[in-house]
Amino acid sequence: MPTPIQPAFVSTTNEIPGYRIIRPLGIVRGITVRSRSVIGNLGAALQTLVGGNISIYTELCEKAREEAFELMLQHAAEHGANAVIAMRYDANDVAEGVTEVLAYGTAVLVEPAG
Repeated sequence: MPTPIQPAFVSTTNEIPGYRIIRPLGIVRGITVRSRSVIGNLGAALQTLVGGNISIYTELCEKAREEAFELMLQHAAEHGANAVIAMRYDANDVAEGVTEVLAYGTAVLVEPAG
């Protein structure tokens, strides 16, 4: 099993501070598709009546992003990477009430600078 990549070695920029990129290893991604249950949708509908943060949907979005992120890290490790640069999230509706969340970036091999 590949060595897991630490979240500290993931950057939205094109570098990892204090490290130099030895080799780019290609684009990696993690995709998850999520929906809320009928009961969850009912709870969210009730929360919209009072306004404010809709915590049921916030929790769903956070779990989807976390899962996509972890899958991206696994994909990068499978490519022999120890870091990911230029990391981004994207989300798209697949069907009514069903959302795809994508985490993607460039897998790289880095070593300490200097």
